[in-house]
Amino acid sequence: MDLMSFAQDASRLALGAFATFGAILLWSRTRDLAWTFLIIAAVLTYADIVLATLGRFGVLGEDLLNYRGVPVLQIALADLPLLFAGVGFVLAASRKRVP
Repeated sequence: MDLMSFAQDASRLALGAFATFGAILLWSRTRDLAWTFLIIAAVLTYADIVLATLGRFGVLGEDLLNYRGVPVLQIALADLPLLFAGVGFVLAASRKRVP
C-alpha cells in the first residue's frame, strides 16, 4: 500500500466518522421519519467504508458473510444506504407545506 492509497483510506475514514458523528447527534434531536432514514443511510455508508478499509488492510477476508458465493454483507452495505436515502427523500418530498 503506497502513501496515496493510505491517504485516501485515512481521509475516507476520518470524514466518514465526522459525518456519522453528526448524524448520530442529529438522530438524538429529531423525531422526523425522513431525517431518520437519511441518518441510517449515513451510518450504513460509514459501515461500508470501515468494512472496505479493513478488507484492504487484510484484517477481514474477502469471503466475509458469503451465501453460496454471493458477498451478501458487501452488497447490502453498498445498496442499503441508497435505498434509505431515497426513502428519506421521498418522505420529505411528499409532505404538504402550507405557504
